[in-house]
Amino acid sequence: MARTKDYTGQEVLDMVNEYMSSEDAEKVKAAYEWATDLHKTQKRKSGQPYIIHPIQVAGILAELKMDTATVISGYLHDVVEDTPATLADVQARFGDTIAQIIDGVTKISKIQYQSSQEQLAENHRKLLLAMSKDIRVIIVKLADRLHNMRTLGALRDDKQKRIANETLDIYAPLADRLGISAIKWELEDLSLSFINPEQYHRIASLMNMKRDERISYVNEAVQEIENAIQELELQDVEVYGRPKHIYSIYRKMTDKHKAFEEIYDLSAVRILTDSIPDTYAVLGAIHSKWTPIPGRFKDYIALPKANGYQSLHTTVIGPGGRPLEVQIRTHHMHEVAEFGVAAHWAYKQNKGSNKEANVKDKSEQTLNVIQGILELQENAKNAEDFMDSVQGDLFSDRVYAFTPRGDVFELAKGAGPLDMAFSIHTNVGIKTTGAKVNGRIVPLDYKIKTGDIIEITTSANAKPSRDWLELVSTRRARNKIKQYFKQLDRDDNIEAARELLSNSIKDGGYNVNDILTADNIQEVSEKMHYHSSDDMLAAIGFGDVALPGVVNKLTEKIREAQQEAAAQELQREMLEEGHGIKRDETAFTKRQKASADDIVIAGVDNLLVRLGRCCTPVPGDAVKGYITKGRGISVHRLGCPNIRAAEAQGQRLVDVAWEDDSGLKPNYDADLTVRGENRNGLLNDVLRSVNGRTKYVNSVNGHVTKNGMAQVALSIGVRNVEQLTVIMDALNNLPSVYDVERAFH
Repeated sequence: MARTKDYTGQEVLDMVNEYMSSEDAEKVKAAYEWATDLHKTQKRKSGQPYIIHPIQVAGILAELKMDTATVISGYLHDVVEDTPATLADVQARFGDTIAQIIDGVTKISKIQYQSSQEQLAENHRKLLLAMSKDIRVIIVKLADRLHNMRTLGALRDDKQKRIANETLDIYAPLADRLGISAIKWELEDLSLSFINPEQYHRIASLMNMKRDERISYVNEAVQEIENAIQELELQDVEVYGRPKHIYSIYRKMTDKHKAFEEIYDLSAVRILTDSIPDTYAVLGAIHSKWTPIPGRFKDYIALPKANGYQSLHTTVIGPGGRPLEVQIRTHHMHEVAEFGVAAHWAYKQNKGSNKEANVKDKSEQTLNVIQGILELQENAKNAEDFMDSVQGDLFSDRVYAFTPRGDVFELAKGAGPLDMAFSIHTNVGIKTTGAKVNGRIVPLDYKIKTGDIIEITTSANAKPSRDWLELVSTRRARNKIKQYFKQLDRDDNIEAARELLSNSIKDGGYNVNDILTADNIQEVSEKMHYHSSDDMLAAIGFGDVALPGVVNKLTEKIREAQQEAAAQELQREMLEEGHGIKRDETAFTKRQKASADDIVIAGVDNLLVRLGRCCTPVPGDAVKGYITKGRGISVHRLGCPNIRAAEAQGQRLVDVAWEDDSGLKPNYDADLTVRGENRNGLLNDVLRSVNGRTKYVNSVNGHVTKNGMAQVALSIGVRNVEQLTVIMDALNNLPSVYDVERAFH
């Protein structure tokens, strides 16, 4: 797949003409000509005409012998994003299928996100969901990414590393999961060359130095294998040497802490046969000639990988007493190994049709990946959470385990019996009572290894334990357990939510009967995209949604009405009493720190505002203010003791609210108290959890209380209450942490 020079436009058309009908080849040519016209004034970062990129993407797809719709999409994949052409234009010229593929590949560039990381996650989420409708979306995207990686040298160093890391995290694993190793290996090698160029060039140089020796050794092995299998009288057998890829050698050096000189299998011998019986016959001949190394034989024909890969792998003590890796597979298996799911969309299989993808057209491994993606999307809180789930559950290293009946299950590395139970079926997971591995009872925190035979024991009366959330490693199993408890505790959670809302509304000085009406609750639940008001209340009671945000929405109308009525009166009183009419410009110039400037006071401008240090309110908190002598308005969280004290002393309370926080600076101080078991490493775990979610950590203090509990006081900077809630949830999920709460001083 790797090329040292670009395809010309004519070369791609020639490739297409070799395997497509003349009618379909003409459609491809029309797409090429339209793309050339649309991109004619554009240049790439390298200074080359932009059309070179679509030509290369189409060329990669033609090399895979992809169907007409896919190659056309390769030419047109950037026209909606980068030219005046619209999706409707594409649809009018080339039909619904091609428009759907291009829509799936096109980035979400017109929507504004709070961060580039959020936008990147949303782009990936859209791409993967589009792939679930038509697998050709991801094949076009992989071809697009491959050519971008080949030309990455034209970008700045920081962009090179960012894109290379993204490729290594998302696109290479995706190519692997879909079995397209021809693209996977090149993406990995190219990514390494930008992420760690020193190691890449060092390994390449060392391999080049040993090139002659390696070729000589492989040629000798090939000759001896051909002699050994000659008496089998097999037809159409191909034996050849295959050099290892640089990234695979790099991983072996880093993962197994080996020096380059300690790695002997820099090359492997591959044998292609006509049939499955022939592969086993060849294996027997090789094992008869050379001694196999124990533990290095893998039968991926009887036990295919989840991406459809099939082959026999063995390592023997070869010529000269050196290890020799041998791969044996049929010609068809080799095609699937190189092109994976792309082979199922190849022109020769679909006879050149542009039919839309549907479930029947997809291979089993594709369906497994798609099913996993759809399940993770259903339970994800947002795009970033979805991508974390995909990388954790679908793109991580895998283990393969058996049921006692011989069924094979593929799981993320680190998975345990509960993960496998929920992978079999949700009801099996919920009813699990224990597990046996290879006939021996094991605890539920056992980590499954490839080849284990797992027997899940169940009982009709069994129920999950909340402790299971600490025992499972896959997001799928964790989501299923959470769903069980949400449903089990639904009525209790709804009742708890009503009580929480009632108390919070009372603390804010509002009449509960005016606020908690059925119509108001229903309206807010619809605004927050819940199917029903009970769904929203259950989520509040379970802790899935922050209470202050809901209270703000419930009281929004009455607050607006009160603010309008009080605005003129407050302005008059403030002028009469001289309470800080002039803005404190010194405080407001420090936008990053002095965030009180983002408070609206009953429609009145030019009033001095201070955020209370006693309760550290942040955007999204329900807040209240009161008038202070000579210091303007002091703003506090609802429930702050100082609000109650001010009201008891007869001070005037003022309705205040946050402005739209889209442009606010990400450094509002918030104080937290974390309590938990006094164990080694707790403080380090707290710091790691916080540092991964905010770069503003102002202070950390820890001590052991009289009753032997650990207590950690944190002062951190956050953008708003949503970010703070994420941090508090992460802290609550740490082992041995009992509770996390906002501090009042």
